[in-house]
Amino acid sequence: MIRVVFNQKGGVGKSSITSNLAAISADYGFRTLAIDLDQQCNTSQYLLGEAAGDEQIGITDFFRDSIGLGKRKRPPAEYVTATAYDNLDVIVASPDLGELQHKLESKHKIFKLRDLLNTLSEEYDAIYIDTPPALNFYALSALIAADTCLIPFDCDEFARASLYRLLENIEEISEDHNQDLSVEGIIVNQFQAGANFPYGIVEELREEGLPLLESMLSSSVKMRESHHAAVPLVHFAPSHKLTQDYLALFEEINAEFLDFGK
Repeated sequence: MIRVVFNQKGGVGKSSITSNLAAISADYGFRTLAIDLDQQCNTSQYLLGEAAGDEQIGITDFFRDSIGLGKRKRPPAEYVTATAYDNLDVIVASPDLGELQHKLESKHKIFKLRDLLNTLSEEYDAIYIDTPPALNFYALSALIAADTCLIPFDCDEFARASLYRLLENIEEISEDHNQDLSVEGIIVNQFQAGANFPYGIVEELREEGLPLLESMLSSSVKMRESHHAAVPLVHFAPSHKLTQDYLALFEEINAEFLDFGK
C-alpha cells in the first residue's frame, strides 16, 4: 500500500503524520518505507535524528539521475537509508529539490517516482510519502504514484475553504493520471475536544458527507517534544494520549490488513 499525505496548506502536520504512521507501521512488524519529498526535510530529520544530512543518497539523487545529472544510474535500493528502528527505512530529501523542479518539469519526468515505487513496493508492505505544501511537481508525482491519499486538516476556516479545492484537484488528478488513486480519509489534526469552534466545523464537514476519519489527533506539546528529540511518538511516549490517537488512526486505516493478520 502506497499512501501519500498531502495538503496544499502548510502547517497542518503532514510530516508528523507521515513519520508517526510509518513508525507505528514498522513497530507492528510491517516492512515500511517513508519518502520525504519536501525540501524542508522534516521527515528525514525526524526519523534519522542526528544522522540526517550525513550525505545520504536520497530522492534528490534519484531525480538527478533521472535527468542525467547524476554520476551513474543506481539500483533503487541505493536511494534508501535504514533508520534506527526495526522495519523502518527512509528516502531522504534535501534542500536542493527546489532547484531541480524546473528541469524535471521541462523533461516530463512526472512518472519517474511511480516507476521507482513500482520496484520498491516489492520490498515493502507499506510506503508513506510526505509532500511539500503545494501542488507542484513533487506532490503531483506522489499522487500519481500512490494508491491512496490522506489529507491532514486543522480546524480552521481558511483550511476548510482550501479543503474543497484540494478534493477537486485530487479528483482531477485521479481522472487524468491515476485512476486507482482515492482519498482514504481526512485526518483532523490538532483537535481540541473542549472547544466549540473546531467541534462545530468537524460536525458540519461530516454532515456534508466528506470522508473524515473517525480517529482524530489531539493538540499537544508532546509532538514538539518528539520533534526535538527526533524520536517518533510510539517510541518517545508510548502511553501518551496523542500516541494513542495515532495508534487508533493507524488501526482505523489498516483495519482490513490487521483483521486479516489475526
